[in-house]
Amino acid sequence: MIALIAAEWSRLTGTRLWLWGLLAALGSGALTGLLALIGPENFTPPMPGLDTAEGVHVMLGLLGFTMFIPALLGTAAVTTEYRHRTITTTALFAPRRWTWLVAKLLTYTGGGLVYGLIACTVAAGALFTAAALRGVALGLPTSTVLALLARIALAMAVYTLLGAAVGAILRNQVAALVTVGAYLYMIETVLMLIPGVKAVYPYLPGGATSALTGFTYLADAIAGQTGTSATALLSAPLGAAVLLGYALIATVIAVAAPLRRDIT
Repeated sequence: MIALIAAEWSRLTGTRLWLWGLLAALGSGALTGLLALIGPENFTPPMPGLDTAEGVHVMLGLLGFTMFIPALLGTAAVTTEYRHRTITTTALFAPRRWTWLVAKLLTYTGGGLVYGLIACTVAAGALFTAAALRGVALGLPTSTVLALLARIALAMAVYTLLGAAVGAILRNQVAALVTVGAYLYMIETVLMLIPGVKAVYPYLPGGATSALTGFTYLADAIAGQTGTSATALLSAPLGAAVLLGYALIATVIAVAAPLRRDIT
């Protein structure tokens, strides 16, 4: 297994995908600093300032809102092998399919964690720098901000795993990327607009992530626009448990589903 993971890591770093991932991570973190420098109170519509706990949660929540990027990177990493038929060589090298499927998922989860650490480290530096330049004391203690960023980094690793799992299940690159992108970027938000249906939102990946990061602004804003009560999110520990549950289910399906299928 260690040899397979090493081989998958070499495959990942041997393509340009890691470079695009690095640029995306740096860009996501830097964007947080740019928005903080502008000041959320100067947005349209205005949001709470950085000197409030809610304002800091909004800034970090916007970073968490970019988790579809590592998910798409994980999807692309797996489906590229099916697209270019290199998956056949992988299967010949390791005939027991479950071994290289697990190796892929573990490798891309590790890559997602690296992505998250880079993005959150840059975001932390940019956020504290922007606050210092503006002469604003953040509305949350430094330890709390760093803890929230650590949660976001871990969640990005889980999202990368989810994206890779969908790629292993669907295999068609375009279909997998559209499915992951549309679901994370649009479908979950649409569900919050539907009375009754929005009650399931806290138990979806996006709702669990919002609970984990304390980002309630989106749910509150949609409730304000629709004139309904805001969706009550889970506690942070329950949100983490739900997100990990999705990761476990996706891993089992991604490993089990392709075992009896033709890989060509």
